[in-house]
Amino acid sequence: MRVTICIGSACHLKGSREIIEQLQTLVKEHGVSDRVELNGSFCSGNCVNGVCVTVDDVLHSLKPEGIKDFFEREILRRLAA
Repeated sequence: MRVTICIGSACHLKGSREIIEQLQTLVKEHGVSDRVELNGSFCSGNCVNGVCVTVDDVLHSLKPEGIKDFFEREILRRLAA
């Protein structure tokens, strides 16, 4: 599974660094580093709506405080399917 976090200026200001750190921790804690590839990219084109995170080409707009729920809902559930 490919997870791409925008690190462009707008997303950086909205917390992309914190989101990256949280996702790295969650991937490691759940032992899925062999199945989840975390990447960064510059500008996903949705700057107005928060930090852009793409999971297998599906765009999500996130805030740092919602990462744990996002991880469980979008990443762990997809891996379990």
